[in-house]
Amino acid sequence: MDVQAIIEKFRPAIIQIAAPESNGTGFYLTEYNLIITNFHVTEGVSELIIKGKSFDKTFTKVWYTDKKHDLSFLKPPDNVEFGNVSLGNYETLKDGDDVIAIGHPFGLSYSATLGVISKVDRIRNGLKYVQIDAAINPGNSGGPLVNSLGDVIGVNSFIYKGGDNLGFALPVMYLKEALTLYMPVYGQVATRCPACDFLVTKANIDLERYCPNCGTEVILPETESRFAEPGGIAKTIEDILLSLNKNPRLARINTNEWEVQEGNEQIKISYNPDNYFIAGDAFLCQLPHDPVKIKELYRFLLDENDKLNSLVLSCSEQDIVLSCMLYDLDLSFEKGKEQFEVLFKLADKYDNLLKTQFGCIDRMRE
Repeated sequence: MDVQAIIEKFRPAIIQIAAPESNGTGFYLTEYNLIITNFHVTEGVSELIIKGKSFDKTFTKVWYTDKKHDLSFLKPPDNVEFGNVSLGNYETLKDGDDVIAIGHPFGLSYSATLGVISKVDRIRNGLKYVQIDAAINPGNSGGPLVNSLGDVIGVNSFIYKGGDNLGFALPVMYLKEALTLYMPVYGQVATRCPACDFLVTKANIDLERYCPNCGTEVILPETESRFAEPGGIAKTIEDILLSLNKNPRLARINTNEWEVQEGNEQIKISYNPDNYFIAGDAFLCQLPHDPVKIKELYRFLLDENDKLNSLVLSCSEQDIVLSCMLYDLDLSFEKGKEQFEVLFKLADKYDNLLKTQFGCIDRMRE
């Protein structure tokens, strides 16, 4: 199968995953109606934020965890077209076979790297791994390793730090085994005992914490900690966003940083406890190419800044940014809502005006 055809085939099936302390990749399997990823991406949480080509950010639940094999299964969103992705066979793999590693490295949107299988059966911690030289990075974790036929032959799991393109994928045979184990209880939360491989569910867990087969302590996904709710200044900011019809939990990038969409504009809100300021930055269009228009634009921005109350228009390299800033000790719900409401309202207005009047250019977006 042509490499470009494989990359396009997988595009709708690849999922970006964000947890409070990490990010990773998942992929949808048509036959099983599940999103597959690594356990270390989902560890410690019962729900995560996911985003795909055909759907916006949304929360989903962790249904199955398997610490030993570093696997987790997630509930897929309803009514989404993911394409058709299927599993290949480990038994057919050979050293030197061409492979493609697909994922979201460092949180970037969708990338694919080519390579070969360096060793089919590298042993680590009592399990076989497919060693590859295709570049994988943080954020690739949980993405599919794909063969030249366009079938999934592994789950990209880890790299050796300091190694030169030294990556490892869990072979597809372990994934098939886990799927066979889980499917009879599909839709329920379950975990695989790391000691005896027994499937532990709410129905059979012993004293809510032990494997009924061997007595090993286990944790079901739904009893893991959830996203920590913020307090203090962060809570006030999230209350303001909620009042402006923004979902603060989906907007949350980390404890003190949020990103929302208002019309065509991307707006970033951040709080820095070290310098005590809350900043809101709406990234508008970009500078025009015409130098005459650029000079006219600069004069316009200076004139507008004289009129704006507590907002400022500025240029950051090519981007034109509309910003507001608040001192944390002065922040109240009423004052913050007023400031952000004006920022959101004027962002689209200025974006349209700058493009129409000065020939400014739309920002490129993925």
